[in-house]
Amino acid sequence: MRAMRNNSRVPGAFGSCLALLAALAAATPARADTGLVVHGGVRAGGGFESATGNNEELLLRSGPAFALAFEWPYDDHRLWQVFAAHQRTRLAVGPAVATGAGAGTTPQMPLRLTHLHLGGVNHFDGPVGAGPYVVGGLGFTQLTPRLPGTSSKVRASMNLGIGHEWALARPLALRLELRAHIVAIGSDGAFFCSGGCTVAIRADTLTQVEAAVGLRLGF
Repeated sequence: MRAMRNNSRVPGAFGSCLALLAALAAATPARADTGLVVHGGVRAGGGFESATGNNEELLLRSGPAFALAFEWPYDDHRLWQVFAAHQRTRLAVGPAVATGAGAGTTPQMPLRLTHLHLGGVNHFDGPVGAGPYVVGGLGFTQLTPRLPGTSSKVRASMNLGIGHEWALARPLALRLELRAHIVAIGSDGAFFCSGGCTVAIRADTLTQVEAAVGLRLGF
């Protein structure tokens, strides 16, 4: 992704960015490049496959998700971004999938997904502050089941998305985003297991899509 490239001309680009924003200040509501973004949205999709022999598809329940991002300037079109997101959902598991301590008692397993990614934002149709952009990042995801006898797992993950930003009253901006979250699972059988249980699921990746609204506060 372009936002992750090293560029020896960052100081000059940063100065150009400040000069450009100053020139546009009289015409548009401006905000500083450094900022904090609060996201709220709905995340859907994703699931696993039963490893008990029937190859049953086990889906995650769609629901609300929340995120917080911190951004700082890279050049006049791009920002670095640290992105943290969280969702509480449920995975359909039944007696045919969960065996051992939880067998036959819990048809759904509460599951928490927490992402932490380093990436960036690229405003491809103009300077930072307004208009369309692409966004993405790489990092890790913690998957935390809430079922006796299970344990958390940490896996490599990434996100990719597109969005549009509208400048509001200084220093606020509104964003609409559509992101895909992809987690590398790499399981052929027992997963989330810790002392006496086997959650018999398999998957190479877990992919979810999220539509979100964000409010950016520049400073």
